Amino acid sequence: MSTSPWQPSLFGGLSGRHQCPPELQPRTPLVIAIHGGTYTSAYFDVPGASLLARARANRIPVLAPDRPGYGDSPMRAAGEMTIKGQARHLIGTLRDAWSRHGEGTAGIVLIGHSIGGAIAATMAAEMAGGSSDVPLLGLAVSGICMRTPPEHKEQWAQLPDTPTVEIPPPVKDFVMFGPQGSFDPKMVDASRAANTAAPKAELVDIVSTWQDQAPEVLGRIEVPVHYRQAEVDHLWIMSADEVEAFRRALKRSPRVDAAMVRGVGHCMDFHHVGRALQLQQLGFALECASAAA
Repeated sequence: MSTSPWQPSLFGGLSGRHQCPPELQPRTPLVIAIHGGTYTSAYFDVPGASLLARARANRIPVLAPDRPGYGDSPMRAAGEMTIKGQARHLIGTLRDAWSRHGEGTAGIVLIGHSIGGAIAATMAAEMAGGSSDVPLLGLAVSGICMRTPPEHKEQWAQLPDTPTVEIPPPVKDFVMFGPQGSFDPKMVDASRAANTAAPKAELVDIVSTWQDQAPEVLGRIEVPVHYRQAEVDHLWIMSADEVEAFRRALKRSPRVDAAMVRGVGHCMDFHHVGRALQLQQLGFALECASAAA
């Protein structure tokens, strides 16, 4: 059972989940959490691994929308379901999120995982240079790196010619989780409550265009960045050098906290280290809000 209620209209025509404390402490951020592919917003609210529950304990408001094509959020045209297309659409929804939920907060901090991390990074890049009237304070991403294995492009291109694709649970479990011992086996079943089909367009796009776009996208980001990447991530070419390349690409960010997390898999939130990751991300958001006040 999730810890936060799902809402058919969270903000900007998107469904999703949220938790907002009745009273805000000074210098509090508004966190907007962007889920990855093949998961709904429930990714951030799986019992035992809930970012929303940890935010509630620390009195930090969090909005976790369902991206287009997930939950009750309408699918958009295929050309708008790319990383860049979704980023631009979500930027357009932030004004409504800010007007409905931003009062009393210092500004927005984006948290993104996997494809949601690429989208969140692209949002931060597009919002640089004062181009948005919504205050973006920081960006925290995980489950994303610079390059995908070359064979993935051909594999994703051969997916069925359907608007959405569902990954079989045994395959998904192997991809999303790390070595035995790095997670509670019960978390595999618990995480399936967040499983869903993914828009094919975004799966193809992340393995086709991101590695070419990433240096330029990351190079435009002007807010502080918190970056954690799993060592045993089957979806990315992974090494300490790759993490360092990601860090170096963030050349306009005033502060970058980047590290590889050893011995864990793609969905770090579902691993034993998930509690530490989420508390680090929330602490980073608080630091961004404190610096902005």
